[in-house]
Amino acid sequence: MAQRIFKGIPVSAGLAIGKTHFLDREEGNSMVRVNIIPEQLPQEIERLKRGFELALNDLENIRKKVPKDLKEQAAIIDSHIMILKDAKFQEAACQYLRLKLVNAEWALEYAVKDIEKAFSRIEDEYIRSRVQDVRLVAGRVRSQLFGQPRNVNAVSERMILLAHDLSPADTIELKLDKIMAFATTTGGKTSHAGIIARSLQIPAIVGVEGLDEIQDDQLVVLDGFKGKIIVEPNEEELAGFKELRRRFSDYYSQVRRNCYLPGETIDGFQMQVLANIELFEEVTAVIDNGGEGIGLYRTEYSFLNRNSLPSEDELFEEYRDLASIVYPQRVVFRTLDLGADKIAPLFPHIHELNPALGLRAIRFCQQNLDLFTAQLRAILRAGIMGNVSIMFPMISGLQELQEVKKIYFKVRDELRVQKVKFNPDLPLGIMVELPSAVLIADLLAKEVDFFSIGTNDLIQYSLGIDRTNKYVSYLYQPLHPAVLRSIKYVIDAGHEAGIEVNVCGEIAADPYCIPILMGMQLDSISLNPQAIPGIKRIIRQTTMDECKTLLRQVLNSDDVLQSNRLVRDKIFTRFPEELMFYTSLIEE
Repeated sequence: MAQRIFKGIPVSAGLAIGKTHFLDREEGNSMVRVNIIPEQLPQEIERLKRGFELALNDLENIRKKVPKDLKEQAAIIDSHIMILKDAKFQEAACQYLRLKLVNAEWALEYAVKDIEKAFSRIEDEYIRSRVQDVRLVAGRVRSQLFGQPRNVNAVSERMILLAHDLSPADTIELKLDKIMAFATTTGGKTSHAGIIARSLQIPAIVGVEGLDEIQDDQLVVLDGFKGKIIVEPNEEELAGFKELRRRFSDYYSQVRRNCYLPGETIDGFQMQVLANIELFEEVTAVIDNGGEGIGLYRTEYSFLNRNSLPSEDELFEEYRDLASIVYPQRVVFRTLDLGADKIAPLFPHIHELNPALGLRAIRFCQQNLDLFTAQLRAILRAGIMGNVSIMFPMISGLQELQEVKKIYFKVRDELRVQKVKFNPDLPLGIMVELPSAVLIADLLAKEVDFFSIGTNDLIQYSLGIDRTNKYVSYLYQPLHPAVLRSIKYVIDAGHEAGIEVNVCGEIAADPYCIPILMGMQLDSISLNPQAIPGIKRIIRQTTMDECKTLLRQVLNSDDVLQSNRLVRDKIFTRFPEELMFYTSLIEE
């Protein structure tokens, strides 16, 4: 067979060379629409319900095997069980059976498409990608309908695993020591397959078109840097990839050996290097990669894929366990950054034409005080570990911040009256991600203990572009003069007020941007755990004089293209390996 190249989204860096095994090929090949006659309807409805029942029993049995230390995986499997138990989901599929007179598999697909359409209107990529949980659940039902439950134990020797998707339930049953790399047809950078691969530190690609065309036991190269699978490479190509794999292995071993050293320049300037995480299971990756704490814990996942809001005690246990594992290093809990569009089943009465600029994040919390106070109480109670900070997202003005603080202080007073054990002295911070917050950073700095600059949103709001929109994504320029001046103004305002300033957006993991941030004398950065070793190496091999000189040159430029060329020429000369191996790890 002629060599072919399949492309996808790189989610975990590295190179793997080996034979393939497709976990669930039958599922993709068996999706055929079959029309039925009305007399067959009761039998097909019963078949669909039986598929849900068998999938539920299967998942509940897997849940019993989850080790106690894998709490986040257990929580995800619990959410999948809840989806299977959701009568509305099953009834929607049954309704399509009656309406369309099609087979159960196709009726289920109609119901899933409706859910996907609702999620597609959500701006936040991480939340939008959680529709994949519904897809995973539907896949389990479909496998039962086919009479071909997934046989994850078929992987018996070292190989590259191909699949339509991988769920936390799959990883409980898989022999992970046999997996060299993953590739899936679905998913994005925040999909479970990507998180699993990064935690195992093996290469992975998701969203690969045409993956079904790759046969079992074919020799392939999986390139986790560029998001490519090369089928049946020739001898010259194979030799080149083997050499690149050797170079990466040597490089990665070297940076990993030194990743526990502090982020300190040659001339003694220290910048703390923290991690951004979404799931409890990512803590291992933070520790293994030399993270000096968690600068951003996105608390949203606990509120997704549920029929009811999590209780205060559920949140408390999650937050306390996370803080205790990270202790004595700090963990910053960002309060809920969601809108009603993202947890629509719980708030069906709220409809917005533009949710991204509407009732979301702190605005949503202010109008749903029961939800907000339960989360604040849980964080305050978890604060007894002594290393917890709290951060409010999407603050737009001084009055808004003061009103949020009043709510926080009221919750604190109530805990004191109720004699509940908590920490009354948690450091309070805000996300600076709106241009309005930038312009009054000097006023906001007097109200909080730290700033965290969310550059992903700040760049989009400042430049008026959606970086996921292919027509305007070229305008997403981190080195735009307006962006750099905004970041510097916030850092200077924070330092003038005597508070720490952090950057937690994707530029914190960008080798081109990190020396410029250092030149601004930033206190800390927070980034993807897997990018930490390489970024630390850049910090440790440079000087503040170099960084300040580069910063001055960029700030004096009024041409973003000129700034890009200047920075790229300088950084590529100094750190070629980081640019080869780490740009694929920048968060999307």
